[in-house]
Amino acid sequence: MRLTTKGRYAVTAILDLALHGDGSPISLADISTRQDISLSYLEQLFARLRRQGLVTSVRGPGGGYLLARAPGDISVASIIDAVNESIDATRCQGTGDCQQGTTCLTHHLWSDLSDAIHDFLERITLEELIHRHEVQRIASQQHDSANQIAVLPVAHTS
Repeated sequence: MRLTTKGRYAVTAILDLALHGDGSPISLADISTRQDISLSYLEQLFARLRRQGLVTSVRGPGGGYLLARAPGDISVASIIDAVNESIDATRCQGTGDCQQGTTCLTHHLWSDLSDAIHDFLERITLEELIHRHEVQRIASQQHDSANQIAVLPVAHTS
C-alpha cells in the first residue's frame, strides 16, 4: 500500500486539531510541537486541507485553524484525498500498466484491496477517533509533554 507520510501526517495533524480545538483556533506551531511535524510541512498540508473545505484559517494574533465541519462529518479518507494522497496497493498506481504496457495477473486483486481500504477509511470519522481511549490517552500525554517543554527554565549567563 502506498500511503506515504503526507497522508499519515495530514490525518495526525487534523486529529490533533479536532482534539484540541475547543472552538478557538489552534496554531500550526502547537500542532508541530505536539506531533513533531515540521511547521513548513504542516503549512503545505493545511493549505490543501483548507482548499478542500476541511479546515478554516483565522488570521492575526491568536489565529490558527479550526475544523470547517463537525468531526463526525470528516472521514479519514476525505483527509487523505484532500492532500492528494492515493491509497493504492497496485504496483502501477492503478493504471493497469503493470508489465511493460499490460495488466498483470493480480492487478484486479490489488485494485480491489485499494478500494476496500479506501471504503474502510471512508467509514471512520474524526469523531470516532476522538472518542477512542488510546487516542485520548496519547493526546493527554502529548499535551503534558508540550506543557513541560513550555515551562522549562531558560538558563541565563552573565
